[in-house]
Amino acid sequence: MGHNYAKPLTAELRMTRVLARLPENWNISIERIPGEPWRVSMQPPGHAGYCSAPHAELVDALEEAWRAVR
Repeated sequence: MGHNYAKPLTAELRMTRVLARLPENWNISIERIPGEPWRVSMQPPGHAGYCSAPHAELVDALEEAWRAVR
């Protein structure tokens, strides 16, 4: 009997999935000061915005902000 194991998503697939779900009318800001970690800010129209905590990987900052404002 075979088992269906889910493959873990790579950083590239995670990034593609998050970016594909972002509506065009949202304000999004991606920041990284040289030598510092990534930060992402998102704000849907008519709602409060959110700024992620610093993350070493951009996709982690994107996912955090997406989860907070969706």
